[in-house]
Amino acid sequence: MTSLHDVYINRVAAFLPNEPVTNDQMEQVLGMIGNTPSRVRKMILRSNAIKTRHYAINPETRETTHTSTELAVEAINDLIRQGMNVNEVSCLACGTSYPDQIMPGQGVMVHGLIPNAPPYEVLTTAGVCVAGMAAMKHAYNAVRTGEHQSSIAVASEAASAIMRGEHFQAEIEQRLLDEAKPEIGFEKDFLRWMLSDGAGAVQLSNHPNQHGLSLKIQWIDLISYANEMPVCMYAGAEIRNEQFVSWKNVTKEEREARSMMAVKQDVKLLNENIVRCTVENALLRLIDKYDLKADKIDYFLPHYSSGFFRDKLLDGLKNINFEIPQEKWFTNLESKGNTGSASIYIILQEFLEKFPLQNGQKVLCYIPESGRFSSCFMLLEVVNGH
Repeated sequence: MTSLHDVYINRVAAFLPNEPVTNDQMEQVLGMIGNTPSRVRKMILRSNAIKTRHYAINPETRETTHTSTELAVEAINDLIRQGMNVNEVSCLACGTSYPDQIMPGQGVMVHGLIPNAPPYEVLTTAGVCVAGMAAMKHAYNAVRTGEHQSSIAVASEAASAIMRGEHFQAEIEQRLLDEAKPEIGFEKDFLRWMLSDGAGAVQLSNHPNQHGLSLKIQWIDLISYANEMPVCMYAGAEIRNEQFVSWKNVTKEEREARSMMAVKQDVKLLNENIVRCTVENALLRLIDKYDLKADKIDYFLPHYSSGFFRDKLLDGLKNINFEIPQEKWFTNLESKGNTGSASIYIILQEFLEKFPLQNGQKVLCYIPESGRFSSCFMLLEVVNGH
């Protein structure tokens, strides 16, 4: 039997399009819906604690500047600038919540735009936030098994493309005809002020960097609770009378009038279950499985979607006797926003820039997903080359 190889993160890159967009600029860039300012925007922004984010939109012309595919390639280009040789890589795994096209897969679209890339094994992972970590795990296993010596994992989001005000025009017109309020439902408007654009990428290999830091991946563990939980965050569908209805099974007119392609969130279901499922239940299984000790964790990198969940996350850790003090936490939600599947990559890139890491330190990453309640934890060890 072939022995398994150690796997190291050699390079980390992030790409955020255009200048940061402040809370006061958001509605101008995304566009109002029905020429009416959002009634919930300020309330949601107070709760989520995000101050700036990035959109792949020119704020002056409101034209798209990057697709999700192009954002991913920009992050990979940064790996190349850092010294990655595209010919030494043989596997590419790409995750995203909302690809630019239904087919082909996002991964091959990204592969097609990487400068001078040779043929690769390519995988596309679907989902929501955990899609980025599913890509990372495939890239990790590709190297771990010895099938590949080096791989790329990348995640990207262009949420703004589907959150523009004009996409909801048909629904607004329908609501006016029905003498309803000229605004979209809270489950859609909520996410317009939560999501933003960006991409991140890592290069993995079976050896640490000779000089500088590497991150040895101890393990990546993903779990889904879809067997017991209903759909919570979704697009291309809607829930009617507790039935999940696909965009494929309605007319074009109905699809537009109900903004079925918009991203939607059952906020009540989210608030009541996200910590219990993705922190308490998910992490509790790993404590015994990997003999985890909270006091052995030097840094905690959580991807939570909103500042609203910060203290709730701490409470969840306390509930399972795995408290990691918040002074050990790092997130850049406030300045970079919630970039979905790309968030943990973007967090990791800034973390490596800002913190004076020491050989042997342990970094625990946490990535939840409310699509149908999935969770991922990843444990990294700092390796300091000479």
